[in-house]
Order: sequence, then C-alpha cells, then structure tokens
Amino acid sequence: MADVELMHHSPQTAGARLGSQENTGISTLEPGQKPPHSPSGKLVPIKVHLLDDTQEVYEVPLKAPGKYLLDLICQNLNLVESDYFALEFLDHRKVMVWLDLLKPIVKQVRRPRHVVMRFVVKFFPPDHAQLQEELTRYLFALQIKQDLASGRMTCNDSSAALLVSHIVQSEIGDFDEALIREHLEKNKYIPQQEALEDKIAEFHRRHVGHTPAASDYQLLEIARRLETYGIRQHCAKDREGTKINLSVSHAGIIVFQGNNKINSFNWAKVRKLSFKRKRFLIKFRPEMNSCQDTLEFSMTSRDSCKAFWKICVEYHAFFRLFEEPKPKPKPILFSRGSSFRFSGRTQKQLLDYVKEGGYKKIQFERKHSKMRSIQSLPEQPTLVPKQSGSFTFGERSASTGAPSPSQRKDLGVSRSSAEDGVEQKSPSPSSSPKRDRQEETARDKAHQAKAQREPQNAGSLVCSPHVSELSLNSQVGPGVQNLSLSPRLSPDGKQHSPLMTPLLTDAACVKTDDEEEMRRKRFPADKAYFIAKEVSTTERTYLKDLEVITSCFQSAVAKDDVMPEPLKTLLFSNFNPLYKFHTGFLKEIEQRLALWEGRSNAHIKGDYQRIGDVMLKNLRSMKQLTLHLQKHSEILMELEKAIQNSRRLEAVCREFEQQKVCYLPLNIFFLRPLHRLMHYKQILERLCKHYPPTHVDFRDSRAALAEVAEMAAQLHGTMIKMENFQKLVELKRDLIGIDNLVIPGREFIRQGCLSKLSAKGLQQRMFFLFNDILLYTSRGLTASNQFKVHGQIPLYGMTIEESEDEWSLPHCFTLNGQRQSIIVAASAQVEMDKWIEDLQMAVDLAQQCNGSTSELMTPSPSDGPPKSPDETSVEHESEDDLSASRTSLERQSPHRGNTTMHVCWHRNTSVSMVDYSIAVENQLSGNLLRKFKNSNGWQKLWVVFTNFCLFFYKSHQDNHPLASLPLLGYSVTIPAESDNIHKDYVFKLQFKSHVYFFRAESEYTFERWMEVIRSATSSATRTRLLSRKESHAY
Repeated sequence: MADVELMHHSPQTAGARLGSQENTGISTLEPGQKPPHSPSGKLVPIKVHLLDDTQEVYEVPLKAPGKYLLDLICQNLNLVESDYFALEFLDHRKVMVWLDLLKPIVKQVRRPRHVVMRFVVKFFPPDHAQLQEELTRYLFALQIKQDLASGRMTCNDSSAALLVSHIVQSEIGDFDEALIREHLEKNKYIPQQEALEDKIAEFHRRHVGHTPAASDYQLLEIARRLETYGIRQHCAKDREGTKINLSVSHAGIIVFQGNNKINSFNWAKVRKLSFKRKRFLIKFRPEMNSCQDTLEFSMTSRDSCKAFWKICVEYHAFFRLFEEPKPKPKPILFSRGSSFRFSGRTQKQLLDYVKEGGYKKIQFERKHSKMRSIQSLPEQPTLVPKQSGSFTFGERSASTGAPSPSQRKDLGVSRSSAEDGVEQKSPSPSSSPKRDRQEETARDKAHQAKAQREPQNAGSLVCSPHVSELSLNSQVGPGVQNLSLSPRLSPDGKQHSPLMTPLLTDAACVKTDDEEEMRRKRFPADKAYFIAKEVSTTERTYLKDLEVITSCFQSAVAKDDVMPEPLKTLLFSNFNPLYKFHTGFLKEIEQRLALWEGRSNAHIKGDYQRIGDVMLKNLRSMKQLTLHLQKHSEILMELEKAIQNSRRLEAVCREFEQQKVCYLPLNIFFLRPLHRLMHYKQILERLCKHYPPTHVDFRDSRAALAEVAEMAAQLHGTMIKMENFQKLVELKRDLIGIDNLVIPGREFIRQGCLSKLSAKGLQQRMFFLFNDILLYTSRGLTASNQFKVHGQIPLYGMTIEESEDEWSLPHCFTLNGQRQSIIVAASAQVEMDKWIEDLQMAVDLAQQCNGSTSELMTPSPSDGPPKSPDETSVEHESEDDLSASRTSLERQSPHRGNTTMHVCWHRNTSVSMVDYSIAVENQLSGNLLRKFKNSNGWQKLWVVFTNFCLFFYKSHQDNHPLASLPLLGYSVTIPAESDNIHKDYVFKLQFKSHVYFFRAESEYTFERWMEVIRSATSSATRTRLLSRKESHAY
C-alpha cells in the first residue's frame, strides 16, 4: 500500500531551488552554465513523436534517466517552459504510460530501439495566460488539436466548430470560401466534421486579421473552459459497482460518468491519497463536515491504480506546492509503501524563472501553417540558435571552432558522417586516425572553393563534421532561403520537424576532380562501400550459422534416427529454403562488391557503386519466406518437448553441442534468422543516414529499409518471447537440483556472481534473478561443471537493505524474504547498484503478480520447517555441500567452460537480459589484424563477435573457430603512447595483465568494432548516472 499526505506549504523565496542543476533543464541554462553530465556508455537511438506529427531520433546513453531525454528534446526545441511537458509510450502490455524522469530509460522500456515516445503536454494550467512563450502556446494548441481529433476532448457542436475555426485560421490565414472547403476536405479535425463544415466556415469568416499567435490564444481561451480540457480518464467503479471514470486536474480529482462530470474533490478538501492493490482511497479533512471521511474506488488493476495515484501526486505537487518536495528519508530496517515523489520544478518555480528572464526568444516555424510566425528576435538575428555550447554559429573567427567529441556527445541527436557524397571523418574515442596528406589538401581546396561561392550575407557556419540524420527543410532568415540545409532521413521517411533546431554543416562542399581521382586510385574509401562490405561479411557468418543446422545438425540426427519425423519435417523444411535463399543473396552481394572495388571497368561509370538495389530486390523476395520465420518459435518449443520425452535425442543434442562447429548453445542457432532481420534493419538505417536524398542509391535503400522494418515489426514480439524461452532452457540445462524452471510467465532478468555470508565467512555464489524468484548456486566439482542450486528466495514480500555498516563489508546488502534472509556482497559499487536496481524492479513485478510462484528446488528429506529471518541471516553452508548426492537432473557429459555463466563466475561480474538483447543486436564479423602485447608482427584473422565473445578463424571459409575470447570484464581503448603502436585504426583490449591489439582496415570498420565491443564490455564497466543515494528512489 502507498499513500501520500497532501501538504500545504507557506510561500518561500521565489526560485530558491532553481540554482541546482537537477532542477534546471538544458533549455533554460544561463550563459556559461554547463549542461547536465552526460552518462557514459553505448548510445541507443530512441524515436520521439512530436506534437506537430513529425518524428525525431535521439541518441541517448544506455543508462540515461528519462530526464536526460526530455531535456534533450526541450533543448532542441528551444523550449523554455519545458516543465508542462512529458513523454509517454506504449509498454509491453500495450498500455500508455508516462516515462519516469528519475529511472533509467532502459529499465522502463524493454526495447528502446523499437518504442516510439510521444512528446505531449502533461500539466494543463488553469489559465493559458500563465504561458509566457508563444512557442509554448503553439505546442499547447497542437495538443488541443490532437485531443479534439482523437475524441478525448468532447464538447457541443458550436464549441467544436469554433475551436476548429481558430485552428484553420492559424493554418491557412484569412477566410477564402474555396480554400477552406478544400482544406477541410483534406484535414479532419473532429469526428463527424462534414456536418459542421458550414458552421466552421461561418466562424472562420469572423477571424479576419488574426495572426497564428492570436488564433492559438483564442483556441486556448475556449478550450480551458471545457470540462474535458486536459483530461485523461481512468476507468473505475464506485462502491456500488457503477462504472465511472476518474481524472485529475489542476484543481483536484474529477469524477465522470461517460463524458459528463458528476463530482469533483478539490485539493483543499483532500487530506490523503493512497492505494492498496487496485483500490484507490481519498481521505478528506475532518473540518469539511463530510458524511464520510474516506471514499474508495476500484480500478481495473493494481498497475492502473498506481499509475493514477502517481499522476495525482504529481498534479498536486506541480500546482499546489511552492518548491519540489524533498525525498523521503531512507528507512533503516524495512521499507513500507512507495517512495515515489514528484521530480522537477513546480509551476510556481517555473513562473518565477520565466518572469526573471535571462533567455533569448527564438524564431520557430509552424509546420502546418502557411502563415509565417516569428517571435521577437534579438537585434542581430542568427540563422540558428546556439545549442548549449555544443555547436558554434556565426562569423568565423580565431576563437571559434568545431566542438570537441565530448560536446557532440552531449547534444545527443543522431548523426551521420557524410553528406552529398563527401566522406567526413568521424571522431575516434581519442584522436582521429591519420589520413593521406594529399587527400586533405584537396579537401581544403574544395572547401575554399565552396566558401568563395557562398553568398556573402550567409556567413560561415562552424560546426561538427557530423550532421543530423533527418532531413530539414525549414525556412530561415531573409537572404538565405537558398542555403542548402543538411539533408537526413528518418527511419520512417518522415520530414524533419520544423520545430527542431537546424544543424548546418560545410560537408556539402563540391568535390574536385583531383580529389576524386586520388580516391579512385586508392582502395574504395566511401563510407557506403564499407557499409556494403559489412553486409557481405556478416552474411557470410550468418550463412555458416545456417549450415550448422541444415548440414551438421541434420546429419547428426539422421545418423541416429532419434528425432520424430514430424519435428524433423518441421525443422528442416523451414531452414533449408532460408539457406538456399541466402546463398544466392550472398553471391549477388559479393558480385556487386567486386564491381565496386574496381575488378571491372564498370565502376568508372558509377553504375555499381551502390548496394540499395541489391538489398531491395532480395528483401522483397525474402518476404515470401516470412511464413518460415514465423514457425521458428514453434520449432524451438517442439524441439524442447521432444528432448524432454526422449533421452536419446537429448544425448544427441548435447553431444552435438560439444562439437567445434557448434560454437554457441544450439538453441541460439534457431534464433539466428530472427536476429538477422534486426541486422539488416540497422545496416540500412546507417546507409540511409549516410546518403543525401539526391544520391542515386537513396530511394532503393529507403525502400529496402521499409521492407525489412515491416518484417521485423511482425516478428518482434515472437523474438522477445523466444529469447527469454531460450535463456530459460539454457539455464535449465546448466543448473542441477531444480524442477520446472521453464514455466509460462517466468522471465529471466539477471545472472552474476555475489559473495554470500555464511558461518565460514564470505563464499562465492552464482545468483540467478527472475521476475518471481531468486536462486543462488555454487559451481560443482564434477566433470560437468554445472552449478548446483543451494537455495531460493521468492521475491514476493522481499525487502532490500544496504548493510555495509552493520557487517563492516564493502558493497554489502541484505535480502529479507518472507521465510529467509541472506547477506551478500558485490565485487564493486557499480555491481551492487545494478543488482539492487534489478532486484527492486523484480520485487515490484512479483508484487503485481500477487506472489504467485512455483517451488523450484528438488525437495530433500532433510528439509525442515522454514527458518525465521534471524535464524537464516548467517547460514551454515560450505563447499562440503557440493559432495551431496546428485539428482537425476545432473548430466555427466562434459560442459563448455566459456559460456556466459562461467565467464561471470571467473570474472566476478554479472549480465542482465537487457545486456543479452543488446548483444544480439550488435553482431559483427570481418578481417582484423591481431597483435599480442609482447609480439612484433600482426596476424590476419577472420573475427566474429557474438554472445559477448570474439571468435577467431584463420579465414571465413573455416567451419569452426580456432579460439575464442570472452569480453566480459575487458576494457576497450585506444593504444597509449607507452604501447608503442604506430598504426592507424588500432584498438586495445585489456583485462588485468591480458592485453591484445586489433587493427581494422578503415575508419568505418574501426568505429564499428569499437561500438560492438563496447556493447559487451560496458556490462561490467559502465558508470552509473545516479549517485548511490539517488539510485534507490523506486
């Protein structure tokens, strides 16, 4: 149960807390102020749907909190009054939820790459006059427009027609009979609009001379008087079981029946709000002379009840308090209820800040309006507003220059490295690799020639060589309409939002003939070529993975004839067509690369320096194989059933996994076709970001991206379920002493190493966290190298306490279950924080499921009654327990020692399901040169990265790897001066005293290898954004 007392504070000094960086968004930074610290780690692209129906892609660090993304959006919108807005998204249950500003995004969104965030208005003030900025009122008007169209805001016909008339006035200007009829025919603003078109036209006739800003103001004036203004209804029932809808506003809680308001409870009358399971409780103040002091409503579920309680807490804090509420003190022993609190500035703080000024009003463009609307501009208007120090615009001088890589990272907007066919250097993790001096000289000449051709009044623009991904065609100031803005492409092909700040670049310079000739004499240096080569190298690896099933595994099961005939038909009738198709696909790609590389004279005409047409042709053919892909989940589940029913088949599968050709767990190969769709999608996204819209290959590449995105969307849900199922099956095989691990509804969350306190001191244990239970195990002393389960703790009712001071152990915390308590210690603070965060999330999931769980441990005759927490706080457990009799589940076959589980054990780290998902999406293969720390020469190897591991082959034709290098715990960096490495495109891998150097063939491949390796190594080295004290505000 959670509750909150509604406090009423006396006024304090205005803006007392505005000096803290936590409360001041990026868009409201004073000159000289630094933006919030950017979390380190891999950048994840997140799509955001803006209020003008455009879509943007932002790259944010993996562990960044929700506030980081919201601040980034407001910064790029130049939005000062940002606290009225928030982000919402559809969760895995297809329920629209708010993005929590304090929690990491990756902990709220299962697959950030595939979720579209919606930037919307969250807090609706009672008076639109409180909105000081025209841009803010414009965004509110867009929200009203959306609410009208969706039917969320209801009103009578006259009010609806009047609202639409103001929207039309802001979009097309003064009344014109033919124009408004045509406009209304093309645009639907309200349901049943046809019946009100005459009334809309009549009202529109009265608005002659109104500017778009004036129309927005009038629109908000009418909307705020409606009962459904800013209302989001939540289904509920009263005590009599009558269906009603609850909602919250600036004034209090409102009760609706249908669209009719039947009651309201002002904040001044409410003393306490709480919820218990799916019951929402309102406790009134005693002086209100109410016939009952508490009202109770029943919501549809606990989740919906908690969500409504949270939004009530936030509305009350934003509109009623004078400053952000302070966090609750952390409980010493037990935590009771929710620690949720409102985060951000209150409306009072926001109004005080806006009144104090200190910011510049920025020009913006209305996407849907044919009338130009410009705010009050400074005396010397600039083309583009400044971006918090990340980009510098204006006249070129000695004091201005390109931003540093760290500044570009702070901006967070997706980037592309080349425009209009000119290759641009991407920033390396330290310094960019060296380039040919003649090529650089030619490029400088081309830049100078381009600068001389630019109009004098356009000025010079100094910015990063990286430019935006999405195309931008917004208008700019007088005299520069012909200036070409950097084109970029969004994944869905939509136009860039005109609300966004345009990022201009000098990358669109004209190439000289000398520069082109020099590039042709060398190996192809265009980024598109290396993207196409990545398609080829990864396709080779994928085809080898298919051969493991269609050739090697098929031969193994045919030899012993242990697989049921229906399963055999189902399995190979679906994989053989895929293998045949991709064999032809790879052949076409390699033929195109041969022409591109100059092994034919065709490249001189430029006819074959593209790959999009090949991808489009084959992906369209691949759609016919979607039926085969949809059956892969059935194959995986039927195979597992057959293994359970046949020990002979199980033995054959386990024996096959010990062969060198099966370098991964067998079930992973059955998921490879689903993973490959994700790889195609990512490669084509990079290709589309690289090409300008005028490129000959742009249209085919974008069409191919649309085709694969459609297939990936159809199979996305299946892939998530199968990845979890595969992990459960893998753990079932690797753990002994458990039953029914694979059950419907169970989800794997994290596995890793912790030290458990027992009577003999700290002992290393392997922990496995699911959404309903926590298992702890130790590594067996048998030939199988399996892990034996020592205990289990149901998560329902569990509490987590940090107990470093109590036990004098670093990174120590206590897990208090209903029947058992244990004390554990992590290897480092970052590991402790990750475990506590995931444990708390899992406990919350278990609470939502009302604690329904299955007993996993194999019962033992010696098991006694459950122990109390006091009795089990320090268990008498030792390695002698490992000599206990084996259960029937233990298998005597040898076990591969480089699995992720064993790597976590040896390197004392942990891996989450989120890390597994990221590793699936970051697979790469190709040739690298390898050098050991003390060796002199470089060895050329074919290297495959997958499943947190590098696999080394002599060539891509080899059937099995020569060696492997698990990357968990490794760090990836640029060689230092002391390493004495004088080559380009070299990165360094190090774990303790183990050091390896790898050299890539180009800048693009160098950056790709750095990116994918960091996706594996960051699991053990990524830093936390939140401090230790802030990381537990669940």
